Amino acid sequence: MAGTSLLALIDDISTILDDISVMSKVAAKKTTGVLGDDLALNAEQVTGVRADRELPVVWAVAKGSLRNKVILVPAALLISAFIPMLITPLLMLGGAYLCYEGFEKVVHKFFHDEAEQENHREALKAIRGEGGDLVALEKRKIKGAIRTDFILSAEIIVIALGTVKEAAFSVQVGVLSLVAVLITLGVYALVAGIVKLDDAGLYLLRESVQRDDPGWRRTLGRGILRFAPWLMKTLSVVGTAAMFLVGGGILIHGIPGSHDVIHHWQTLSGPVGVAVPALTSLIGGLLAGAVVLSVVAGVSRLRGH
Repeated sequence: MAGTSLLALIDDISTILDDISVMSKVAAKKTTGVLGDDLALNAEQVTGVRADRELPVVWAVAKGSLRNKVILVPAALLISAFIPMLITPLLMLGGAYLCYEGFEKVVHKFFHDEAEQENHREALKAIRGEGGDLVALEKRKIKGAIRTDFILSAEIIVIALGTVKEAAFSVQVGVLSLVAVLITLGVYALVAGIVKLDDAGLYLLRESVQRDDPGWRRTLGRGILRFAPWLMKTLSVVGTAAMFLVGGGILIHGIPGSHDVIHHWQTLSGPVGVAVPALTSLIGGLLAGAVVLSVVAGVSRLRGH
């Protein structure tokens, strides 16, 4: 009897693990678009520190991302079980924040005020070791990256939850936990690789000089060093655009009746089916960011800040 019960338990566990494996693959596919935005945003967020501090900063943000998911996974499961109507408003609040942060970056890019320029100069001094508070700079970078990661992670968790909402609770827990861990490890491993590209190029050039070998090492090293700045600038632009695309997409999806319209656009043939929803999210994100920034600026003026 005990042996039969043990075999039944093992069979149940095996079935649950199979379900978790299959549904995790489905969830990972559905979150692919957000993952691309997550990668671009985080790579852009953790740049601008000294080369020898890049990996420690990435590691600090990765730990913060894991803490985010330790909060988000149980919260998503509890909200889904008891007050599912809260999921959409909370996501829209996060989407509005992303749009605000993205629009603030655009405003600072094109309309630098004196305080912003001074902050930039202090950051450059800290990076070059010419004074300035490097620790404070890193803390700001890490804090901002973790804050942005929280919102993107929330969307990833909710999307993953949507793929398993009809499954048993144990399967939901397993899928969300597995997706959270794998996504964090994958994204920040890629971020670490991206921010250390220039170091890889320098290493290859040094090797070519030491070996007196003008062959593939020198060619590849120079190619990487030319490519790395271009990649980081591209990621900066893509990361900011991703804030509007993700934030605007969340806000538009939260509007009643919008899902059917967006689904109709996505079924259109050719590039139109991809471009129209993306353009709608981008414009919606820009407008939302402008509105939220105006409100925040107005409140700040009223408070005398």
